[in-house]
Amino acid sequence: MLKPGELTGIIQRLRRVAPQHDLASVIVYAFDRRTRMLPFIYADWAMVPAGVRAIGSAMVASGFEKTRVVQQLWNPRFAPSAMRLDGRVPDLFMVSSLQLHSACCRALIQDACRIDPAHRPLIIAGGPKTVYEPWDVFSADPSDPWGADVAVTGEEFVLLSLLEVVLSCRALGESLRSAFLRACRSGLLDDIPGLVYPRTDARGAPKELIDTGIQRLLGDLDELPHPVLGYRLLEAPSRFRAGLSDRAMGRRWVRLRTPIASLVLTFGCKFACPYCPLPAYNQRQFRVKSPERIVDEFCRLRSEYGIKWFFGTDDNFFNDHRRAHGIVEALARAEVNGKPLYKQVEWGTEVTVHDTVALKAELPTVRRAGVRMLWLGVEDITASFVKKGQSLSKTQEAFEALRAAGIAPMPMMMHHDGQPLYTPGSPYGLINQVRMLRRWGAAGMQVLMMTPATGSKLYEEPFNNGQVIESVSGRRVEPYMMDGNYVVATQADEPWRKQCNILAAYLYFFNPLALLRALLPRDRVFTCDIGMQLMGMGGLFHTIRRTVGWAWRLRRGDIKRRTSLPSSPLPFHGLAAEPASHDLPAPKSSPPAFVSMSLRGEPVPAGAQVHQRGPEMLMTLPRGR
Repeated sequence: MLKPGELTGIIQRLRRVAPQHDLASVIVYAFDRRTRMLPFIYADWAMVPAGVRAIGSAMVASGFEKTRVVQQLWNPRFAPSAMRLDGRVPDLFMVSSLQLHSACCRALIQDACRIDPAHRPLIIAGGPKTVYEPWDVFSADPSDPWGADVAVTGEEFVLLSLLEVVLSCRALGESLRSAFLRACRSGLLDDIPGLVYPRTDARGAPKELIDTGIQRLLGDLDELPHPVLGYRLLEAPSRFRAGLSDRAMGRRWVRLRTPIASLVLTFGCKFACPYCPLPAYNQRQFRVKSPERIVDEFCRLRSEYGIKWFFGTDDNFFNDHRRAHGIVEALARAEVNGKPLYKQVEWGTEVTVHDTVALKAELPTVRRAGVRMLWLGVEDITASFVKKGQSLSKTQEAFEALRAAGIAPMPMMMHHDGQPLYTPGSPYGLINQVRMLRRWGAAGMQVLMMTPATGSKLYEEPFNNGQVIESVSGRRVEPYMMDGNYVVATQADEPWRKQCNILAAYLYFFNPLALLRALLPRDRVFTCDIGMQLMGMGGLFHTIRRTVGWAWRLRRGDIKRRTSLPSSPLPFHGLAAEPASHDLPAPKSSPPAFVSMSLRGEPVPAGAQVHQRGPEMLMTLPRGR
């Protein structure tokens, strides 16, 4: 953990030197439009991601006012090679990406590398994708040596530490990238945990990657720069413009274009679910902002931009009951513009069933704090697949208590191989559980297929036992398909049925008949029921049109699976040739004779390629087996 005041200190030091350097920077959130479907559609357009906005706030707080934040979803034709800020090519180009959007992230970096080397900005890659697989933003092709100059595998402090070191050795009139390369060669970056950078050959092609280690985390989130700073930097949406506009989006347009604001309230969760990467990322810590700081962020964003709807980017807001109580009490008492805050804002966040039941008596106060929706990680009501304190009785109790308090429950479900679509007389089936949740008061529904998540404990196992699909009927699994909407990791004999099960569950919940029932007022949450049905049916149309073709391919067969983990194509190690902290485990030198996968009752030898073609299963053995 960082020592108290370290982030504040580095921001103050940078503010003192910022006027000497006059940096211009552009921050882009990469976005693959093929991911626009349930359960994220509509929110993706209306809410600027917290990560890029937070980096923008950090730049402004550090004195670098000439910064622009670009959301690729809003600006699909944006090209780094065409960007100009303050009449010049920016000194710094930063791109953030989820795993789903990594193809677009690479395309943005490749385009930035086409800028004349004499004017090329320093290229920095970050975001969740880079945290877990930093090698993916560097080219391994010597004939096409594109790539980021450095990958940041941490938060704001890591980036600002990098800038402080580079600026400390930058000569007058020298480009930022030139100063960075000299700092690399001098080993000045090796004392900053949370970086991955390449060592290059004479032509500039990466020959190996250096990992400086795991970042140190900020414990007191009150030290983070205020989010209101980042909203001053947003690039206005444009379908046709490749470059940047003359000025950032005005305050009036911010409220219209991004009516939902994402706010960091807490980080961390007490449950160490093996499919979730968050416990490891947070190093098993629970980090929070003070109630006073949270009230200030709500009030300033409401008064300065008129934003009414907010989403807390919590892993589990109710994780610490005492702190959650303090936050909602402060929000319930707060006023903005002479009126109670809860009458002017509405917000939601993520919690668990277990903690919701434990805080049942506090829910009326939570409602007075402005909370209107809570997303609950139900995953599996019966707890036979995922155990995090939930059960049939507890889930029902939590949902009914939320409805009674005027809060809409938004369950998040996880479909898996062992779960059928329907089980007569049992709550185990997917439709059975969706029906119960709707009866108990669920306003919305999220159903995703269990998929390997980078950074989680269960990431390696599906690759090792042959669950992960590499291609189906010649179509490869691409990064944008790893969001849980596509069946890309399964041992089911008929994987196409799993794909259809997800669609069936959504159709069961979002349909015209359910909309008609929602029109009948049952409590204070019925307007949310109506809105979610309308949005759900619209989003379901896009989900069907994007995934039904994949279901058909799975039905036809010819499935090729992979049994090796994604890995760096370049040599990857830490300082002094130690193992890289962000590398995945190397394959065992003596693999087991059989992998954990069956073929009509017979084990499949390791190294075999399995193909499914209709009802037939074909297996190709390696030479000598």
